This record gives sequence, C-alpha cells and structure tokens, in this order.
Amino acid sequence: MPPPASNHFDDLPQRPSSHVTEEKALSAFQQLLADSNVFILQSIDRKDYGTDCQIEAIVHGNATNVRLHVQVKGTEKKINSDGSISVEIDRPNLNYLLTQPYSFFVCFHVPTEQLRIKYAEEVLREYEHEGKNWTTQRTLTVSFSSPLSVAKLETLRDLAKTQSDQFRDYRNQQISNEAPQIAENVRSAVPLIHVPEDQVIATKILAELYDRGADEVISLAFEKFEAVLGADSRAFGPSYMAEINLGMASDSNFPERIASAIEYFERKISDENYLTGSIHYSIGNAHSAMGNETLAKESYEKALEDHRLEIDPFLAAQAHKNLGTSFERLGHPNVAVEHYLKAIELLPNLPEAHNALGNHYLREGRYEEALEHFDQIIFGPHQQNRMAAVSGWRVNVLFNLDQGRAAFREINTLLVDGQSAPWILPWCARQVANFGRTSIKNARLALAFWERLFVEEPDVSVVRRELLLTRFYLRSCNQNINMSFEAFCVDFALHVSKVTDSDDAALLWDRLGHWAQDNENWIEAEKCFRRAFDLAGGHYGYCLGTALNFLERFDESLPILEEQAETIQPDAMSWFQLARSHGSLKNTQEAIAAYKKAISLDPDYDLAMFNLGGIYWNCGRIDDAKCIWDEARTKFPDHELTKKLDRDLPFLFANS
Repeated sequence: MPPPASNHFDDLPQRPSSHVTEEKALSAFQQLLADSNVFILQSIDRKDYGTDCQIEAIVHGNATNVRLHVQVKGTEKKINSDGSISVEIDRPNLNYLLTQPYSFFVCFHVPTEQLRIKYAEEVLREYEHEGKNWTTQRTLTVSFSSPLSVAKLETLRDLAKTQSDQFRDYRNQQISNEAPQIAENVRSAVPLIHVPEDQVIATKILAELYDRGADEVISLAFEKFEAVLGADSRAFGPSYMAEINLGMASDSNFPERIASAIEYFERKISDENYLTGSIHYSIGNAHSAMGNETLAKESYEKALEDHRLEIDPFLAAQAHKNLGTSFERLGHPNVAVEHYLKAIELLPNLPEAHNALGNHYLREGRYEEALEHFDQIIFGPHQQNRMAAVSGWRVNVLFNLDQGRAAFREINTLLVDGQSAPWILPWCARQVANFGRTSIKNARLALAFWERLFVEEPDVSVVRRELLLTRFYLRSCNQNINMSFEAFCVDFALHVSKVTDSDDAALLWDRLGHWAQDNENWIEAEKCFRRAFDLAGGHYGYCLGTALNFLERFDESLPILEEQAETIQPDAMSWFQLARSHGSLKNTQEAIAAYKKAISLDPDYDLAMFNLGGIYWNCGRIDDAKCIWDEARTKFPDHELTKKLDRDLPFLFANS
C-alpha cells in the first residue's frame, strides 16, 4: 500500500505496476533491435488497437519500408513447468495483428530478463488445431517458448522483405501494363504462397509442392523457404531440385541457384543419410540444366554405378533416360537410344523415355515409330505443360503421315490451353502454315483455322497472309471459296494493307494477278504483278513482263524481261517472253537469238519453235523457216499450229 499522504497535495495518481513491466518489456525489445542492425523501431502506436509498435527491416544498412507489427507484453509470472510463459491477450488484438503478414507477439519475462517470440499466425494455428470454439472467447492464452534472438529477427526480415518485394513487383507490373496485358498476365501468373515461419510446417509444404510438380511456385518462394529452412538443410533440398527441373526445361531465371545446388549436393555425397546414386543423379541434372553435358554424363554414369539405385526402378530408369539425353546432345544418338530403351525396360511406362524416343524418331523422319512412342506418353495431372508439348510434336508427326484431320483435332485440343502456354498458338500456326496447303482436305481445315484466328488476332500480319494464301490455294484447286473475283478483291485490299512484310505482300499480289490472268483480265493482272514487282522485284518481273507483252506494251516489258532472262530467272520461259518483246519491236536478230536460247534450254518448247520459224519467214529466210517448222511438225504432229501450217502453207511442205 502507498504511504499515507502527509499533505493533501501529495495525494497523486498511482502508477500501476503493469506500466512499469510494459516499459521494461518495450525497452528490452528496443535494445535487441538496436543490437541486431536487422530492424529499427519505426514508430510506437499512439492508439493501441492491437500493436504496440512497427519495426522496419534494414538490408545492407538501407531502410526498406518493409514493416512488421509487434505487440509487446511484459510479465512477472512464474515460468510454466514445461518451460513456457503464458500471457493473456484480447482476441481482437490477435485479429488485428493477423491483418499484416509475419506480425508477432513479444513477451519479456522480467525475473529472467528473457525476450520470447510468438507469431500471430502460430497462435491462430494452435487454436484452430485444438478444435475448440475459441472465436467467441474474449481473451486468449498465448504460450511463449521460443527465445527472440538476432537470428530470429534475420529470418523474419528475409521473409518479410522477399514477400514485400514480390507483391511490389506484382503490383508494379500491373501499373505499367494496359488492361488486356493485365488480363493475360493473370492467366499465366505463378501463384504467390505464404511460407510460414515454422520450420516443420514449411518443410511439409515444400515437400508436398515438389511432389506435385509445382516447380515454378517453389522457385518464386525460393528465398522464403531459404530464410526459414536454411540453405544447407536437408529440408531445403527440394527447392534446389525444383530449380534444376526448371533449368532442364529452360525455364529457370536463376542459374546461380543451380550452381549453388551442385555445391549443395556435392556436400551430401559423403553423408550416409543419402543414397549416393541419387545424389549423383541430382548433380547430373544440375550440370545438364547448366548446359554442361559432359559433366552431366559423368554424374549419371556415377549414379548408375551405385547398385542400390536398383531398389528404385523409377530413379534408375530416369538416370538411364537422362544419360541418353546427354549422349544425344553430345552427338551420339545411337548410344542415346540404347539408354532410352534401357529406361523403358526398367519402367515400361516412363513417359520421359517414350518422349525422348519419339523425338529421336521424329528427327530421323521415322514418323510411324515416333507416333507409336508419343501415343504411349501419359504425364501426371501436375505435368500438363509437358503433355501439351507431346501433343505439339504429335501434330507435326500426324501432318507428316498425311493424317491432317487427326492433326487438326490435336490442334483444337491444344488451343484450349493456349492462353496458359504462350508457345502453343505460334507453334500450331506454324504447323498449319507448313502443311495447310499440301492438300485440299488440309486446306479446308486450315481455312477454318485462319478465319477463327483472324477474329482473335486481327493485327497479326501472318494470319492475314495465310488466310489469303489458303483461299488462293483452294481456288487454284478448283474449289469453291464462295467469292467472285470482284468480291475477293475488296476483301483482299483490306487484308493486304495490314501485311507488314513486303515479301509476303508481294506474294499475295502475285497470286491475285494469276487469278486475273486466269480470267484473261490482263489489265488487272498487270496492275497486280506491278505491285508485286514494286514491292519485291526479282522473279516477279517475269509475270509483269508477260502481262505487258499480252497488253502489247513491249517497250515497257523489254528491259524487265532482259533482266529476267539474263540474270534473275534465266530459264526457257523468260527467254521466250524476251523473244516476243524483241520480235514485236522489230529487233529481229535479238528475237531469233532469244528463241534459240529458249529452245536450247527446253528442246520441246513448242511455241518457241513455231515462233522462231515465224520470225525467219517474216524476214525472208524461207529455208530456215521451213527447217525449224519441219522439226516442229515432226515433234508436235497434233499441235494446232502444225495443222495451221499444213492448211495455210501446203506448198512449203509438199515434199516433206
């Protein structure tokens, strides 16, 4: 009891002992922060709704604005028989702390001057696992067992900083992107997971994620698992293996982690708690992920020397399969096949081995054998990305086996996952572009493919190109495309204006010109061929020159056809058209020389022979005309021009 006041002015408010205890607790906590250089006390909450202060993480001496909320408690109670210290808290205070990740309670035991820590989520877990209806309680008992140390603070800082950085980057990415890109990113985003501070629970979560093939999720949480488990712990091994798996699939952005994984597993080789063969296998995978196939091969061979590996046929089969991959990359495909087959002998349904053999036979053009292996591949439900890759190769095999309908069915199935795997749509488009115009059957399915893709990707130049080329192909095969030439020209103009590659646009104008040529519309054909020639020049000059000849614009066609015949396309047809230009311009000797050149290149060129005879006849070289016409009449007795000569000049061939 306080001593009686000697004066009524000495009757002052009593300072509760709890205030003294709390100040001691806060002072001890502040001192630990100051000694740690890990956090700084950033603020003491003036209105205490559940936290006493906020602490800010310090990294390499830099403030980070990464803050944690802390409730500090002081007590003079006796330590429990199990060594823990119990403190009562208001349940709403727990809810308040749980709003921010990694918030925690601190307990200062005044008699022993010990600081202890209890994470808010740890309190939640304990009460949830008790199965009691604790949510209606006003107060909760929190048991403190773990000492609060600088090492604990370092773990907390690393966890909080990594999580904060990830959310910051995720948020900034959205800020810097437009709405369509944000929606696209959501489809392909790797989930962010919360890694608890509890090592046992974190170990279980990591192991379960690895077993389920969630390598990307583990990679994103790599630093958080490292902070909790420690980089050299056995529990952290799956994080290294996940990164290696990503590296082997060329999906890892952290080669330094894979390099660290090699060092990690090399330290485990002499550890009796590990299977030596398994360790060498993991090291081999890491070397392969780093592109060091020679070292990978040596590690796989060491793994297979461990006969204890045979107790795990899956691991032994995988080692043979991966050894085969190393041999293949080192230029020994036949040795590789031996190991793939050995893997299948050990584990007949090993999908990776069938996949390797399927790709091997595909490269060799042995499509039936490739398809046989691809059809036996069944990856697990957590490896759908790998299953999609198999389907992609199967598309190519089916096209090569002239099974276009089956290939398009595979494509349609693949496109369902197209949003989550960015390679799918470009790959399918490339396959359709390569094989979609090899048959009428394929072309009809290809046309539907390009029309659908155009709706989704109207700004992609290649889509417009392939849509037009497929229509041209079907028309050239006498298939009805339900469009007249005039209607097609209107649609064509809309598409070709968006084709960005000049060579692609030139090809399209050339095809339209040939359609006009088929209609004997040489005025329109010349316009189209000129557009093609202006865009890309080269061999498109032949069609332009030919159209100009038909329009009797020989002075324009001559220089174009000279370049074609002499340099760009020196074949019989180019020399024939050049001869026509010379002949029409009365360049008799040049015309004769050009026709002779055409005939020398193609001795069965009927029109060249008949036209050469005509040039001789017109310039009075009757004997030369008769000689070449006799040869032509003998070679082409049923030709229309043979009949015309016999009808118009019977006297010339009376003795022939």
